[in-house]
Amino acid sequence: MKLAYILFNDMTLLDLIGAYDALNRLKTMNYIPDFKWDLIALTEKVSDESGITLLPTKTGGSLESYDAVFVPGGDGHGPLLHDNNFIAWLQTATPAAWKISVCTGSLLLGAAGFLKDKEATTHFDYYEPLQQYCKTVVIDRVVEDGNIITAGAVSSSIDLGLFLCQKWAGAEAAASIRRRMDYRG
Repeated sequence: MKLAYILFNDMTLLDLIGAYDALNRLKTMNYIPDFKWDLIALTEKVSDESGITLLPTKTGGSLESYDAVFVPGGDGHGPLLHDNNFIAWLQTATPAAWKISVCTGSLLLGAAGFLKDKEATTHFDYYEPLQQYCKTVVIDRVVEDGNIITAGAVSSSIDLGLFLCQKWAGAEAAASIRRRMDYRG
């Protein structure tokens, strides 16, 4: 399993880190020992909404070799919706088995065409804009429709990470990871 975490300026760091923490444990707790990931951006460094700087492990390039692509949300999604280069880059993930988002990351998946005829969710302030990209906006923390998995507002990232742990490694793995995280949500 190889996952691409998409990074961009003015993203919400918890959108990324909530799921990242749970998914990282698939490897460190030996549930999926060959689990690999890259933190990928189109720039050599990225700053979140509060100015924390992240250094991607990979810059640019096609996303076609990944099994899953994970797109967080944040204020930076707005300009990217109209950034043809960014959207074209996301579209290189077409072969990926899973397209995953948290918060307004679903709008970016939608702009790339991945939500057509799908159910999806996003941050509650963005349900209306999401309607233009998907069949149905679902008001829930995690929504799965085929190979698209979307999550709501920021704290749902932890729920999403645990959902993916269960999907990819089973209920026992997800329960063990949840306990290790001391997450009771």
